[in-house]
Amino acid sequence: MRIVVKLGTSVLTGGTRRLNRPKIADLTRQCATLQAQGHQIIVCTSGAVAAGREQLGFPNLSRNLTTKRMLSAVGQSRLMQVWGGFFEIYDVHVAQMLLTRADVQSRQRYLNARDTLRHLLELQIIPIINENDAVANDDIKVGDNDNLSALVALLAEADILFLLTDQDGLFTADPRREESAELIREVRTINDYLRQLAGGSVTGLGTGGMVTKIESAEVATRAGIDVIIANGNLPDIIVRLTNGEQHGTRFIAQESPLENRKQWLFAGSKTHGALTVDAGAAQALRVAGRSLLPAGIMRVTGNFTRGETVAIETEVGQLIGRGIARYSSRAMQEIMGRQSAEIEDILGYTYGNVAIHRNDLILL
Repeated sequence: MRIVVKLGTSVLTGGTRRLNRPKIADLTRQCATLQAQGHQIIVCTSGAVAAGREQLGFPNLSRNLTTKRMLSAVGQSRLMQVWGGFFEIYDVHVAQMLLTRADVQSRQRYLNARDTLRHLLELQIIPIINENDAVANDDIKVGDNDNLSALVALLAEADILFLLTDQDGLFTADPRREESAELIREVRTINDYLRQLAGGSVTGLGTGGMVTKIESAEVATRAGIDVIIANGNLPDIIVRLTNGEQHGTRFIAQESPLENRKQWLFAGSKTHGALTVDAGAAQALRVAGRSLLPAGIMRVTGNFTRGETVAIETEVGQLIGRGIARYSSRAMQEIMGRQSAEIEDILGYTYGNVAIHRNDLILL
């Protein structure tokens, strides 16, 4: 089984300001044990910024993006030393991969990252993956390691994703405030009700919370990957989950997972603009599975080029989906509301009679 294990800062630090090395050593032991049993393990680790603060003696610094990049640059090497040292005890090799959203926005870079992951796993090398905070900006950041781990699970074509945190899973209410809150054991459909249940980060040490875990689960399950949110502080939790024990909240993978190209489109691609469509086009997309024609476009928002990803919205602003534009925003403005047969006469060229082909489109 191919497993992605995402470890939050709260798990790696035990709720303190320092990396909890005995805890990391135990997590390493579990991963090494599973690899020895024939499983393929990928670790998606948080903790670089926390490691950087620890390495520098917890300096009193401003809390801006530049400081975070600096702390990440200092801490990332320290974090890898810790992981590498513990895995070396078990004669297991590790490899560092630092990713940003730009690495999955580009189809070519997405495929390159996927091939690298595959080759590492074939050679029984455990990838240790984190976001490349030292160079990332708001445009290319994934933003949190929960969503990053979902992207990694897609890249690796994993069987299951473990999101390990300091909570037991998703509850019917905030268990910190309501004693009657019950753990939700299984989720088959992610809806607005579940999103409303999700709360913020408990410790304040990390960038994620239950909201980002729900987002991560939605991406992974739509690609056919099971997801479990569980308490990373439980003894042997990684081994026990792998062996099928029921802990935390399990999100069941969809029976008809998205094909590979649409996985990339759904998870990795940032939208560069939006197309507002009329009711007839929305119906054709949702019910009939049609391509988007220029005639159904009412408004073009943003500045995008041919081949970039755009959002598709209804007249009232409801998001329908996203797709790869066959024409630039400027060209879309000229052909919107017009018949497909008129495209070449209007533009002087044509890339086909659709604005977005159904093969390049995913509904949300």
